[in-house]
Amino acid sequence: MWLSPEEVLVANALWVTERANPFFLLQRRRGHGKGGGLTGLLVGTLDVVLDSSARVAPYRILHQTQDSQIYWAVACGSSRKEITKHWEWLENNLLQTLSIFENEEDITTFVKGKIHGIIAEENKNLQPQGDEDPGKFKEAELKMRKQFGMPEVEKLVNYYSCSYWKGRVPRQGWLYLTVNHLCFYSFLLGKEVTLVVQWVDVTELEKNATLLFPECIKVNTRDKELYFSMFLNINETFKLMEQLANIAMRQLLDNEGFLEDKSLPKPVRPLKNISALKRDLDARAKNECYRATFRLPKDERLDGHTDCTLWTPFNKMHIPGQMFISNNYICFASKEEEACYLIIPLREVTVVEKADSSSVLPSPLSISTKSKMTFLFANLKDRDFLVQKISDFLQKTSAKKSRAGSREKTGVTDPAQGEEGSDLTATPSSSLSSQLTSFLEEAPTASHGLLKLFQKNSSTEFLGPKGAKEKMKEESWNIHFFEYGRGMCMYRTAKTRELVLKGIPESLRGELWLLFSGAWNEMVTHPGYYAELVEKSMGKQSLAAEEIERDLHRSMPEHPAFQNAMGIAALRRVLTAYAFRNPTIGYCQAMNIVTSVLLLYGNEEEAFWLLVALCERMLPDYYNTRVVGALVDQGIFEELTREFLPQLSEKMQDLGVISTISLSWFLTLFLSVMPFESAVVIVDCFFYEGIKLILQVSLAILDANMEQLLNCSDEGEAMTVLGRYLDNVVNKQSVSPPIPHLHALLTSGDEPPPEIDIFELLKTSYEKFSTLRGEDIEQMRFKQRLKVIQSLEDTAKRSVVRAISSDIGFSMEELEELYMVFKAKYLMSCYWGNNRMTAVRRDQSLPYLEQYRIDGNQFRDLFVSLTPWTCGSHTPVLAGRMFRLLDENKDSLINFKEFVTGMSGMYHGDLTEKLKVLYKLHLPPALSSEEAESALEAAHYFPEDLSAEEAASPEEKEGSGNGDFKDKREEKGANSPDYRYYLQMWASEKECKKETIKDLPKMSQEQFIELCKTLYNMFSEDPVEQELYHAIATVASLLLRIGEVGKKFSSRPHKKPEGNPASHEQDLTSEEESLPSEYRQSSAGEQHSPVDPEQKAGGDIQPGKTLRENQLVSEEGRGEGQGSPSQLLSDDETKDDMSMSSYSVVSTSSLQCEDIADDTVLVGCEAGSPASRYGSTIDTDWSISFEQILASILTETALVNFFEKKVDIGLKIKDQKKMERQFSSSSDYELSSISG
Repeated sequence: MWLSPEEVLVANALWVTERANPFFLLQRRRGHGKGGGLTGLLVGTLDVVLDSSARVAPYRILHQTQDSQIYWAVACGSSRKEITKHWEWLENNLLQTLSIFENEEDITTFVKGKIHGIIAEENKNLQPQGDEDPGKFKEAELKMRKQFGMPEVEKLVNYYSCSYWKGRVPRQGWLYLTVNHLCFYSFLLGKEVTLVVQWVDVTELEKNATLLFPECIKVNTRDKELYFSMFLNINETFKLMEQLANIAMRQLLDNEGFLEDKSLPKPVRPLKNISALKRDLDARAKNECYRATFRLPKDERLDGHTDCTLWTPFNKMHIPGQMFISNNYICFASKEEEACYLIIPLREVTVVEKADSSSVLPSPLSISTKSKMTFLFANLKDRDFLVQKISDFLQKTSAKKSRAGSREKTGVTDPAQGEEGSDLTATPSSSLSSQLTSFLEEAPTASHGLLKLFQKNSSTEFLGPKGAKEKMKEESWNIHFFEYGRGMCMYRTAKTRELVLKGIPESLRGELWLLFSGAWNEMVTHPGYYAELVEKSMGKQSLAAEEIERDLHRSMPEHPAFQNAMGIAALRRVLTAYAFRNPTIGYCQAMNIVTSVLLLYGNEEEAFWLLVALCERMLPDYYNTRVVGALVDQGIFEELTREFLPQLSEKMQDLGVISTISLSWFLTLFLSVMPFESAVVIVDCFFYEGIKLILQVSLAILDANMEQLLNCSDEGEAMTVLGRYLDNVVNKQSVSPPIPHLHALLTSGDEPPPEIDIFELLKTSYEKFSTLRGEDIEQMRFKQRLKVIQSLEDTAKRSVVRAISSDIGFSMEELEELYMVFKAKYLMSCYWGNNRMTAVRRDQSLPYLEQYRIDGNQFRDLFVSLTPWTCGSHTPVLAGRMFRLLDENKDSLINFKEFVTGMSGMYHGDLTEKLKVLYKLHLPPALSSEEAESALEAAHYFPEDLSAEEAASPEEKEGSGNGDFKDKREEKGANSPDYRYYLQMWASEKECKKETIKDLPKMSQEQFIELCKTLYNMFSEDPVEQELYHAIATVASLLLRIGEVGKKFSSRPHKKPEGNPASHEQDLTSEEESLPSEYRQSSAGEQHSPVDPEQKAGGDIQPGKTLRENQLVSEEGRGEGQGSPSQLLSDDETKDDMSMSSYSVVSTSSLQCEDIADDTVLVGCEAGSPASRYGSTIDTDWSISFEQILASILTETALVNFFEKKVDIGLKIKDQKKMERQFSSSSDYELSSISG
């Protein structure tokens, strides 16, 4: 490629000049190409260690002038062909012009200008790519693609110099981190190391330091451990590796592939060697941290952050921290943890102004809100720019607000703007009432929580000590609101946490849950959304709706609110609306328990948005079909048990208790295992603290029961101990009437178990386990997510293999290897495919067997590399036919079972089974109309009412009922999957009667010729190909004659000959007479050839001749014999086409077949006739049966040996894995020549 001219001081260091003229030099890198020797080894090593561009471009062109010592690099090339093209262009277009110049400076200026012009012209023709990566980075990406054979769609994120430890020897080289792969390359003194690992195969990733590996990164896959060390910045590298592995896990979990963020703002100044993708990933990491810290909606994106101080009126101090600005929020976090957090929604902001600077308060910024609160920030570095940014976002916010206002006149109001002491449960809900259907408008749950509705008349009970305590709590919160603010803009400090730990009063619980979880933000910005969902979802049938209906009456049945139709109806609406909003999750068990508690303290819309916050942000991946999130946190719990309670950890592992208890504790937030009044206090703290609180409490429960658990002998006893303990966790401050707890009421003897106060349990959990930090938990979540998802993938693999192993000839190990290859091909299409539709094919709710499916192109790639029947250039054609044969439901996708069924047909079974597969590949539907010009004629041999699908398996026409199943299958495809349907389908598949060779339809002449072409291609590279060619020539001649005789027998009573009737009758008589009577009694396994040796030699394949030179020739009128076929055949036999298989052939008078290949021609074809490809002699009367083909092939030992030969698929799989990523063939830069 042309280079922007760069100065080169020493032209011949490490370069060899190959061509020269007065103005230019063409040079090759020393050691590149043939030979190389010691110089080549040293130069190759230097290029790798120093990351020289000569690794990619070992050729270059320099511009020079006679008297100057300075050279200018004007072009480089990865191959001799590329550089020669540039050299010839310079000689043809510039040499003559340059010789005219007198001044050397003018020559150089002219050359540089010309090269710049060429580069500008090339860039103009290129598609604009938005964010341009730095030149050095592009060079590294080119090296990566060339070195590892990656396609252009595989993007490099970053690359690092490091050492890979191979045994105890470090190999210095370069680590390339791409979106989908980890790659490493090293070349030191002839020793080359190349590693390629897919991120989806990584099972463990950790940074550690040992004596052997000082500060290294360990990467584990299922079959190897890799160690990398000596990084310049190991923390940055590890963080990026974590992100890329996380993206891969997300792809395995829910098909979320990596999509580059095109709207990323460009950097103010160019960033050296940082790609747009690296900036994108860095921005994503910051966004995720920002959203998690302040509990913001998932689409919120951080614009920037700056250091500042915040004036806090409650303690009259300037607190140092950072201000964060995004599209819809201004947030503040103090540097001292939990000193102060602040969230200011821009929708609440009324005034932003710059205050006067002073020595005490430099660069202050004042922000006022609708709730009459003013926030004073100071020590801002670039205040003017910041104010401009906030103003821009405010304009966008007001525009959004006006649009929302036109749709919805009255929205939900912030509690901070209401009357003092008002609570959120009394918030106006006109946004709902304007769009809800009539039954929802009348529902009291649209504006109030169920608890308020069911305790209207019980206020007199609050006059006791518990009532007084509750009033004190309310008063404490009101004082807090007065000092720290109320609503979203409240200052959140350690004082706030103290109040939460003391218990939230019943009247404020709904409001504070909404604020602390961040659900309030989403509810306010989406007025009417819940109402729309209810209208759209109610009455619609789905699998989720059925499951919800089944679980409605199991949701807190002990609570009076859910013992009547009102509570049940509200719960149904909320759960159905959420399933409609998020079909990926739909409905999961335990969601009903959590939602029923949310409905007690908030109206339906509030409960819905709290559920959204729980499922999508606070407990990610908890409520999907495989409860991955809960399993991840269970892994964290086990890890924390090992750290904090080491003496108990081993015992718990032996008993297997942790996996049993943690799912029910985490999924329902203790609501299903603890009395309601106590569990709701844990929910209070959870909405403020997140998952950290649940882990702390779980550890405290184990710690409190340590002695008893250590003495347990089995899992049941341990569960009893923990169940008794949790049953007796009480909340003595609760003002609600006691609700009977329906968990196991366990007792031990006559002694009543001791009661445990919930507030004491919380206090203990903070005292003993408060060192847990949110950042550490997120780090542990990543580590566990790798383990959990890979474990689930292994489980899926084992399930699939077990489900099909009984029907397939492959061993379990071979099936597992094939499954991994099949899955890798599917995943590769997800990130290297031209479109993103591949991801739609994987539905997590489907059975494991149906989750990975591949299309025709992917199948072709696998078929070409795995098939034992290699047919050269004809192999892809055969792959297409096999795909159509396997794709029974015609959705252009096949699952793993269908794939291995096809493979097994070629690898296993006897000769008959293998030939049956090959035979089917040359009949519809495998043989497509494009491949067979006479498809309509071929179809004539099937009954008129037989469809293409039925032709492949004729047993269906006998009333097996499979047709009905296909209709059902298509019908099911439109709706959500029904497992019962799959069970019925598999049961019917097992009931299908075994296909026999008599069930196979006959083959037309054109289909037979296609079969012969396939066989010729199949034998082309076999060690005994000449013998096989001779055998197939003999068999083909034989079968062509059998078909000719069969045609005349079957058509004689019905069809009159065309042309001269007399001559035709004479030919027929002579042919009939030529059929020897002894053929009638011959066995199928014996060969009785009617042709003499001279005639047979006409079909021989002569050594040294190509396939197209070979002929199948049958001479005219050679047969002699007595006995008329009409006398040999009974009427029944004449009618039965299958009876022809017991007869051999006679010589034809006119049929010849020359070179059955792509240009197959039958002698007798007239030029310009419609059947010009195969000749006019192809007609619909000719046919051959599978039995006849089988009998003929059995007569040739070479063919029998070929089809009975065993092939090891394990070797094919290994070769396939190597082929997946070959070195790019576009370059002639061969490392083998250097190392040699």
